[in-house]
Amino acid sequence: MIASRWHLPLLLSLAIASTPAVAAGSNDTLFNFVKPMAVVSISTQNADLPSATAEATPEGEILRRVNFNPAPQPTLRLAPASGSWDWSQADSMSLRIQNAMGWAITLEVEIEGVGGAPGLHASIALPPGPAQTLLVPLRATAPENFGMRAGVPMPVMLDGQRLLLAAKVTGELNRSQVGAVKIYLNAPKAAQDILVGRFGTYAGGDEWHKAYTGIVDGFGQASRGDWPEKVKSAEQLASAWKAEGEQLKKWQPEPGRDAFGGLLDGPAFESTGFFRTEKRNGRWWLVTPEGHSFWSLGVNAVNADSSQTYVEGREYMFSSLPKEGDPLAAFYGQRDDRSGVGAQQGRAFGNGRWYDFYAANRFRADGGLTGDAAAAAWQERTLQRLGAWGFNTLGDWSDPAFAEVPRMPYSVPLSISGDYATVSTGYDWWGAMPDPFDPRFAMAAERAIAIAARDHREDAWLLGYYADNELAWAGRGDDAQARYALAFGALKLSTDSPAKRAFIKQLKDKYKEHEALAEAWGVPLGAWEDIDAPGYQAPQPDDAHPAIAEDYSAFLRLYADQYFKTLKDSLKWHAPNHLLLGPRFAVSTPEALASCAQYCDVLSFNLYVPLPQQGFDADYVRSLDKPVLITEFHFGSRDRGPFWGGVAEVYNEQQRGEAYQRFLAEAAKQPNIVGAHWFQYLDQPVTGRLLDGENGHIGLVGITDLPFTGFVEAVRKANLQTRKVIDDQARAAAKAPPEPEPNPAPSDDDGNDEEQADSQ
Repeated sequence: MIASRWHLPLLLSLAIASTPAVAAGSNDTLFNFVKPMAVVSISTQNADLPSATAEATPEGEILRRVNFNPAPQPTLRLAPASGSWDWSQADSMSLRIQNAMGWAITLEVEIEGVGGAPGLHASIALPPGPAQTLLVPLRATAPENFGMRAGVPMPVMLDGQRLLLAAKVTGELNRSQVGAVKIYLNAPKAAQDILVGRFGTYAGGDEWHKAYTGIVDGFGQASRGDWPEKVKSAEQLASAWKAEGEQLKKWQPEPGRDAFGGLLDGPAFESTGFFRTEKRNGRWWLVTPEGHSFWSLGVNAVNADSSQTYVEGREYMFSSLPKEGDPLAAFYGQRDDRSGVGAQQGRAFGNGRWYDFYAANRFRADGGLTGDAAAAAWQERTLQRLGAWGFNTLGDWSDPAFAEVPRMPYSVPLSISGDYATVSTGYDWWGAMPDPFDPRFAMAAERAIAIAARDHREDAWLLGYYADNELAWAGRGDDAQARYALAFGALKLSTDSPAKRAFIKQLKDKYKEHEALAEAWGVPLGAWEDIDAPGYQAPQPDDAHPAIAEDYSAFLRLYADQYFKTLKDSLKWHAPNHLLLGPRFAVSTPEALASCAQYCDVLSFNLYVPLPQQGFDADYVRSLDKPVLITEFHFGSRDRGPFWGGVAEVYNEQQRGEAYQRFLAEAAKQPNIVGAHWFQYLDQPVTGRLLDGENGHIGLVGITDLPFTGFVEAVRKANLQTRKVIDDQARAAAKAPPEPEPNPAPSDDDGNDEEQADSQ
């Protein structure tokens, strides 16, 4: 460990170039690394200032080098030589800074309170290139304050100055008592250098408002970047849209398929008139209604109604919005998305007037079609695209109108809602878990399934029903608190909770007396009523008391069984011919997976990982011997407009295509995986979708309704390669000898089964 501490004013006297100041507002310089202007205490940990002199950057600016060594947390710390700083009149911390490396560095900045008081933290993506002025707000802030998941790319040029505005700051700070500023890297594998100059505070101005001004052009695209598919005029849009139509005619779906996309020369399965699953020679298959093998290559959210973005209250972000009387003003609307789920926490601009750039761009491209004619044209073009690109399934959240056009298999979410009780796991991204022990849940499930099945009961094109979407079966993290979050959450509730009553009954059935439970758990328990109390703090599992984990696990299985059995029983009554496709797990527990395998036809997972087997315990899932459908995956980047790179981010568009190919190739190798569905068809709006402000470049198609050509070509190639691999497996299975019948269980009496049967 290397630590040093020294005081400045320092050792040098240079003729230096002046450091640019922020144009608006007032700058208060506390210290200058090049020519000290105030007394500041500097300390380092596994870092150093290797030279006593400053150096000139390629742009002619004079800055001082700081070296961060390979270590867990190499740190540069700045503090007042005595006492604390009073920053009560400031808005931001300011630092002139430059990345001295040829790649981006993630810099951590902590502004500390005095004597262990709370402080602020920011992670700064410091790009290579010229110097900029870093501004870190002295209050918590985030892109969600502007209504979106990820903020504008940094640095940004404002009033002729290059500024790097900290996008996300967490914590709280007493500005009148600031103890220090700590700058560090998290475990660099090699030495990393930055260059620094003036350090201080900044007050006044409205740099954040300016940074977000005019960030969207009249076509709904990010205004400050460029890429091959970017549209500059309505004429260019219409021309490109027409040219794509000609290309689609050349990419015809391959022959040799039945009406539903099943392989004609694959294994011969029984034809039932509906989709089903079957295992043949060690591999699971989806089977089409006509009895042919089918591997589902799908796309989620294939709809024209998910690209609106709120404009009310942030009109300054849009360089051109249509005025009343303009034909494009037909694409305004009103909505309120403040439902209070975890995905919406901290997001501003979640209601009011919205605008639909995607619909406006289609209006421009297709000659002004509106209403049913526009919907029909969009549907036809979309089905042409998906088929030409090698897809064969419409994934979840797709336009229900596709069900009326029997050309591609589709799926339906059950969307259960009601006033039933819930249990929180603390994750609750889309809300707390339904309490399946509440009779009102069974009623809500029955109602949702009846409605969903009403129009699809005899539809052979329906692949199946999803139980739900990304339920919080566990908490966030890998510890016992997350693993058994449903058990902890249930025991915290009052006995008005049906789930808590079910848990306590399970414990009473096992232990009979409360003293036995107290001994098994190693906790004081004067009576069963002690557990009844609201807010009961259940013990953490430990090695000395294995019964704790065993009992929590038993409850998780009871909970999952009640949930999945409720759905299965109702679906068997209302839609006996269709598959129950599982709940689209995002987080799960072994108990939930085992129960799903028992009651559902398919295990479905939403996976945002480089390879499928990295998203779940592959060995355990294989042991359940059930088909697996990957119901969401994607790879995003930030080089085509939207500011967020998605849940699984790569560096650029080319890497998106490469990651897609690797993911599909690996999925096709797994004998229990029966398909994979990309999320999603369209890019999300630059300023965030209505639901929760997500604004990722994760689509096949942009906001202008033009495909991302390079990515789509990579996707099509990967889809066709994957289909070939799967088809070869199917053809090999068709030629394989029939599987032998299972051997009868060995007898305990040397083959004298008949006598034993007669004697019973």
